[in-house]
Amino acid sequence: MSSHNRPQTNKGPLLWSLLLVVIGGLLLLGNFFLLGTVNIFDLWPLLLVLMGAWILLRGDVVPNSDFRTFGITRGSIESATLEINSGEIDVQIRGLQSRNAERLIAGQYAQGARPDLETSDVHAHLKLERHRSPWLSFADWEMGLSLDLPWQIVFSSHLGQITADLSQVIMQNALISTGIGDIHLTAPPEAFESLYVRSILGNIVVITPPEYHVRITIEGGRFFDIHVDEDRYHNAGEGVYLSRNADDNLPLVDIVIAGTFGDAYLT
Repeated sequence: MSSHNRPQTNKGPLLWSLLLVVIGGLLLLGNFFLLGTVNIFDLWPLLLVLMGAWILLRGDVVPNSDFRTFGITRGSIESATLEINSGEIDVQIRGLQSRNAERLIAGQYAQGARPDLETSDVHAHLKLERHRSPWLSFADWEMGLSLDLPWQIVFSSHLGQITADLSQVIMQNALISTGIGDIHLTAPPEAFESLYVRSILGNIVVITPPEYHVRITIEGGRFFDIHVDEDRYHNAGEGVYLSRNADDNLPLVDIVIAGTFGDAYLT
């Protein structure tokens, strides 16, 4: 596996520059009695406002130089598991942009979260853990998966969005879950076992590419609404939807959706 610095401009010091400017300005106003009876030390929440604005605009607090790209060669691997515990970090996965029989996975991760790799015979198990990253690092994790072997994916997030474009990926099975966060899933062309998608508080969006043969079963409570594009799906029973105009030569992909608070969108 190889890694190197992500080629981006380091903008980290700008946050501290802004803080110094604000603090200096408040002290100057206080010295000239322009703040009246206001105690400038009561304005400390402004620091939180600035930090929050920085995170919203930039998506991270630590410098970009802390991020690495990586790539792992496939070798003799014939199947793989990708396990991610992302905490509050957003995760994006997709198939590799080009078919490369020598590449197993490629992407980017935060400092300290380099994927662990274990192999057993011809199976690879990769694991990424949020607790290994700096706690102020919120930049997305992005992964590209090999198109030439079946994948098992196990993703969990307690506060973050998961985007999984599996439209070119062969799947063994999947378990994708969030505590508070949306899930966007594009169905794969083939899955040997069911894909399970769960969210406690968040929307679940499932996209079925044209001609893909997909059956979606929705298990939701009274606070979990269902929105279905009737041009793309037809109701095959209570909570069961089949994709329209599917290619019968393609294998059936089973997706099971479960939610507590939020909405399910089938498009």
